[in-house]
Amino acid sequence: MATETTVFDFKISKTFEEWAAVYDSEENKAMLKAGGISSLYRGLNKEDSSRAIVIFQAEEGVAMGMWNDPEAKVMIESSGHIYDQTTITQWIDG
Repeated sequence: MATETTVFDFKISKTFEEWAAVYDSEENKAMLKAGGISSLYRGLNKEDSSRAIVIFQAEEGVAMGMWNDPEAKVMIESSGHIYDQTTITQWIDG
């Protein structure tokens, strides 16, 4: 199966530090690890502090599977990530 890199560009309703505290939590790290997802990058938009980005790498379809999981959605939204204001792009090794 191909390796896929998935980029999530999204709005946050909390400060970046508050959002990052949830993202960096042991619970989130365990969820990503259990799903076989590697977190490559997380960052704050340089010009708009209400936007953040995360970049994941996993087998094709895995990151989107997590994204669509109702239990994961609860954690995603609790961090301040505005779920319905997310742009997702997917990339495959060429």
